[in-house]
Amino acid sequence: MPIQVATAHSTSLSEAGQLDTRFAVGGKTQVYFAGSSSSMANDVAIDSQGRLLVAAKVGTPWGSCYGLARLLEDGSADLSFGSQGSLIGQFTPGFEAMANKVRVLADGSLLLAGLHYENAHRTQPGLALFDPDGRPVPGFGDNGRLVVQLPGNLSQGLRDDWLPPGVPGAEACDVCVQADGRILLLANHHFELADHVGLLIRLGTDGTLDTTFNGRGFVLVRHLLMNTWLGSVMVQRDGRIIAGGSINFPEEGLLARYHPDGTLDSSFAVDGFMTFKARGHSAQVGRIVQHENDDLHCFGSSRDPMHCLSLKVHSNGRPDNHCNGGQPHLLETGHSGGQWTAAQIQPDGRIVVAGATIGGLEADFLLGRYLPDGQLDQAFNQDAGWVRTRLGRSLDTATSLAVQADGAIVVGGYSLEGNYRAVVARYLG
Repeated sequence: MPIQVATAHSTSLSEAGQLDTRFAVGGKTQVYFAGSSSSMANDVAIDSQGRLLVAAKVGTPWGSCYGLARLLEDGSADLSFGSQGSLIGQFTPGFEAMANKVRVLADGSLLLAGLHYENAHRTQPGLALFDPDGRPVPGFGDNGRLVVQLPGNLSQGLRDDWLPPGVPGAEACDVCVQADGRILLLANHHFELADHVGLLIRLGTDGTLDTTFNGRGFVLVRHLLMNTWLGSVMVQRDGRIIAGGSINFPEEGLLARYHPDGTLDSSFAVDGFMTFKARGHSAQVGRIVQHENDDLHCFGSSRDPMHCLSLKVHSNGRPDNHCNGGQPHLLETGHSGGQWTAAQIQPDGRIVVAGATIGGLEADFLLGRYLPDGQLDQAFNQDAGWVRTRLGRSLDTATSLAVQADGAIVVGGYSLEGNYRAVVARYLG
């Protein structure tokens, strides 16, 4: 695939924000999934040996499948993993699926989270657990795979094929693993088209519902009886659980915090919930990270117009008035809309974020960096704080990122070259 790079400012190859030409070919590689007709990378992670794990939605002649690939640190395929460096599968045989997240567990096992497509319209959360070599772990679920089904079909969500790729919709999926190995994941249930609620679900290490969590293994997340949508879940260092997304329509950004036992933390913001708008416009939270000083940094997008959004919040759920007056910061990237979809804190405390511009041929990778105080890092890409990268001739969408041990920033996503193809790029950090 030809590579063309258009950035917010011209930079030298030695500066942060430039593609790292030591990686693969010109800083970028397609991710190969044997037998696939298309692929879209949704997450990237790094294992203890520095290898890259890529979770994807993979198109095949028999429908959509989950995909998991492994690359060596330099971007080449790890041919010792799966079939020629990747594996493709379904959470339940005979049903379509997709992968959205991959987590490397303490013992080196690989937890893959995504969606099981129950039919043309409905989804359920799906999980698969593999050993470090890509073999299913028999003691987890049904021979390493499971579909999470709650009473009353509460874990059932909507399939969102009509939305353009890259635009956040109903098919949200996130997962995190507690220090004790228990698994937290989210779901969004639609009672009907205009009535939906978020759910936090906790599973034991074997994949069974953890009934010590809210007495049922799950909790309904709903604020003021309004429509609630969840897109992100994280565990604080003290074990409390933060969920992010939006409520209402037009949307308002949402944060909610729960104790480790699943009860609402009423000390957070107002009775456990914090909501906000962006300059009077709609807002949506897609990613949350916690700084070492316990402050929370939220990333996502505004709506109408759609811009990359960031918001710094104190640990008590109150916006930091010293950062942009306590209001969300919106990054305008020209005529195109944009959103942040991934974030990670570097060892030095700065926060790297990835996302994309939205809109047909104008869709490009976005990469930025923020300081701990919530401001854009002017040392990133010659005072800009962000960079826009066009990798090919058409649509490019960044969905995920990870920071390597040497500080290089790995970004996963997909490009449109006939069909969608999963891609991984590396930037100097």
